[in-house]
Amino acid sequence: MSGNESAGRARAPRPVLNVFAGLVMLLACAETASAETPVLAWEAKGLAQPESVLHDPVTDVLFVTNINGPVMAKDGNGFISRIKPDGTILERNWAKGFNSPTGMGLHDRTLYVADVDTLVAVGAASGSIKKKYKADGAIFLNDVVVADDGTVYVSDTPMNTIWRLKDGVFEPWLTDDTLNGPNGLLLEDGKLINASLGRLKSVGQKQEIAGLFAIDVEDKSITPLGKPIGNLDGIDELKAGTYLVSDWADGALYKVDVKGKTAKADQLLDLNQGSADLIFLADKQLVLIPMMLDNTLAAYKLGGAKPN
Repeated sequence: MSGNESAGRARAPRPVLNVFAGLVMLLACAETASAETPVLAWEAKGLAQPESVLHDPVTDVLFVTNINGPVMAKDGNGFISRIKPDGTILERNWAKGFNSPTGMGLHDRTLYVADVDTLVAVGAASGSIKKKYKADGAIFLNDVVVADDGTVYVSDTPMNTIWRLKDGVFEPWLTDDTLNGPNGLLLEDGKLINASLGRLKSVGQKQEIAGLFAIDVEDKSITPLGKPIGNLDGIDELKAGTYLVSDWADGALYKVDVKGKTAKADQLLDLNQGSADLIFLADKQLVLIPMMLDNTLAAYKLGGAKPN
């Protein structure tokens, strides 16, 4: 046997080892992808165009707005449901007297609800309407967020405006076309993080996608957080600098990381159209998404494992 033959035989197993190593890497990647993919935990069905969900930490109950009719119609059909974090519907028609209720915010046992052109203050315990704040000139008040001091911010999507309720006065706080259809709102470290809707495809109107913006609460400066992603609706913080965002038109859940120089958006779920104003319950690792056109509130467990 020559030296060359010996060397050739010694090298023969290497392709097999390379294939094995490649399979190991593929399996590892698949496991990582599986761990990232949220798994359906439960669905609360039988709602009526649910648009937004909010957690009450005092009672550990979910509030869900139901449009129950044409969006923006002043028909008096809208209502709010109370649902347990396991999906059990406690009271489907808990609070009534709304038209087309959408986003909500909670402060000092008062629930603030966006309702077309009015911000409605509701008793968090009773469900009774305490006060209404008319937004003269508003077209579609959409999402609501409340600061620690009780200041309420509300997005008016078609008007590219953020309204503010402070010291009993409800008025436009910021109007800027850069916002491109402000929708979901989140307060974080002196910034108002906004997920924009852009423009939905309709008769005579082309689809225009949008992205995230950070609005400085002090000077109102606007900073884009990466490139346009989709027709965005809900937003909540997954961790510092990382958000969970829903796309209403395409039906998607994204994880958006803005910590680096360039924002990165990864699609976690491919959903039906109508994925609306979500929240993330960190202690339960649950993403709660109102599926507006499916009349369902869906809960997804992060981490790829079904909850007990």
